[in-house]
Amino acid sequence: MIHALLWLNEADIHRRALERAGFGNRLDIESLRLDQQPSAAQLARTELMLARQTPPGLLTKMPRLRWIQALTAGVEGWISLPDLRPDIALTCARGTHRVQMPENILGALFHLTKPYAQATLDQRDRRWVKRISEPLAGKTLGILGLGAIGQELAKKAQALELRVIGTRRSPEPLPHVDRVYPPDAMDEVLTQSDFALLLLPLTPETEDIMNARRFRAMRSTAYLLNFGRGALVVDADLVDAVRSKTIAGAVLDVYRKEPLPADHAFWVTEGITVLPHIGGLDVHRDEIVATLFADNMGRFLAGEPLVALVDRSRGY
Repeated sequence: MIHALLWLNEADIHRRALERAGFGNRLDIESLRLDQQPSAAQLARTELMLARQTPPGLLTKMPRLRWIQALTAGVEGWISLPDLRPDIALTCARGTHRVQMPENILGALFHLTKPYAQATLDQRDRRWVKRISEPLAGKTLGILGLGAIGQELAKKAQALELRVIGTRRSPEPLPHVDRVYPPDAMDEVLTQSDFALLLLPLTPETEDIMNARRFRAMRSTAYLLNFGRGALVVDADLVDAVRSKTIAGAVLDVYRKEPLPADHAFWVTEGITVLPHIGGLDVHRDEIVATLFADNMGRFLAGEPLVALVDRSRGY
């Protein structure tokens, strides 16, 4: 029997997924809520763990731990742990946002070009105001980070007659993307884009990548959309760029500190839309992650390569 620790509030969903997959007789499954701490005995016997995060120093007390399945696609918190041993496999939830994230990004594009938000305010005030929407067709969407989400979005965006370009570490051609650039050609993508979308992971190379210089590379009519990581953007530089009309505005879903502090300038800067990190939320997300976990469990038990294995040198 392999000892598995499910350390999250939604453990029952993941336990049922493992049982449906037929692994119940091979696993000794223990579960804890987030407000509980594992005992010394649990730490000593755990061989694999499903968790949101662990405090620094805890992994040193888990000598038998061989695999961690993270609940999120971003793993910078895990990678930064000084006690994350090289022999522990770390997998993330990459791919579980494939449907919901592109739909929410498209919602942001429609928000920027269609007058529904203003019409809702007009209705509240019982005002009949004719407003004209701006077409998305013919515009250029620049996706910085053409991973699974970016490629799914490109397929949907192309159906709306958007021109799609973007960056990728391996810049070979991709379906539904007009041109793929290497990361060092980011400025070229920015200069062409009507909408510049950040879907990059947070690494030492990408932190603060959207700064004053790069905002100046954008069109004055262009918008920034950040659905990647908050620390990709220099906050003060973005505020200055929007207030000075260097760019037209921004839609943000991720921030350096969450919840976004009430005194942050993003709240009150005209042209910046603040979303409360809803991009990847899905009413079925727990089931989607549980399915990924069960699939990876089968691979783990069979000694096969794990899905969404994190490359720690790259940071994702």
